[in-house]
Amino acid sequence: MTSPLHDNSLVIDTRRLVRRPGTMVEEQFTAPAPADFGTDVLAVPAGDPLDIELRLESVMEGVLASGTVRATATGACVRCLENVEDPIDVEFQELFAYPDRAAHHREVGDEEDDDEYVLGEGDTLDLEPVLRDAVVPTLPFQPVCDEDCPGLCSECGARLADDPTHQHEILDPRWAALRSLTGDETEEKRN
Repeated sequence: MTSPLHDNSLVIDTRRLVRRPGTMVEEQFTAPAPADFGTDVLAVPAGDPLDIELRLESVMEGVLASGTVRATATGACVRCLENVEDPIDVEFQELFAYPDRAAHHREVGDEEDDDEYVLGEGDTLDLEPVLRDAVVPTLPFQPVCDEDCPGLCSECGARLADDPTHQHEILDPRWAALRSLTGDETEEKRN
């Protein structure tokens, strides 16, 4: 459902709040995921849907944006390289300061507000950096298809989950001279 508050992206128009503290607007919408929304091993593909529930509240300092984002991140299992899908359901909350308030905070040297978000031109706010800050840290650093995934064979690369009895006979090369005495050398060449 297209919302009257956004232009079909993650830039939200907050003018309907009229800078009156206590005013609130709630909406649900779907927006396309931006590029590189995740990590190198697990990310929401660009253009995939981000389902967003958003509440905007006008406060003295600006607009408080809070809500939930839901999506599906995809990637590869770090053990066996099979495809992995990881559902995302993350809450976020961020204050977007009015530009005049943010300028005042910088003037008085309030160092706590150095990395605050500021409303853009026309009282718009960009949710993309807020969503990145909320979602990316929750993604697993090493995604796996299954907690018990045995991975790949270090010798031949076979997927061990497909053949649990898979193994290779590895003989210590220091014993090779003894093998020639027993005649096992020809047997090894056949394998």
